[in-house]
Amino acid sequence: MKKYTYSAKNTDIKDKWVLIDANGAVLGRLASNVASRLRGKNNPLFTPHVDTGESVVVINADKVLLTGRKLEQKRYYRHSGYIGGLKEINAKKLLEKKPEDVIRFAVKGMLPKNKLGDKLYKKLKVYAGNKHPHDAQNPEIIKV
Repeated sequence: MKKYTYSAKNTDIKDKWVLIDANGAVLGRLASNVASRLRGKNNPLFTPHVDTGESVVVINADKVLLTGRKLEQKRYYRHSGYIGGLKEINAKKLLEKKPEDVIRFAVKGMLPKNKLGDKLYKKLKVYAGNKHPHDAQNPEIIKV
């Protein structure tokens, strides 16, 4: 008797939305949970090369916590492409300026670096406040 590994197909996957409140959550633990849900690792149909994940809405991004001295020491870099165009900002300033980006950068670093990772990243929606425009999708509220 031969046993075969089941591989999920696009027709097997149902769209599901999840709402996660980042209020008081530690950044790394929150990001790993979000990345796992985007990838679909909590789904019994998980297949590494297929998008079996859920769409994730994260609210209260401005209330996420960083442990230790990361607020002062953690730095985010970007480059303009010109000579001497390296820009840096620490986590505290980025949380004040664009709190959504702190979560986006953390989650993006935990996703695969290929076309599938780009597709999964588009299913992440992050909002600084308590309100979001995705009520019509009836997201399931998840505790982190």
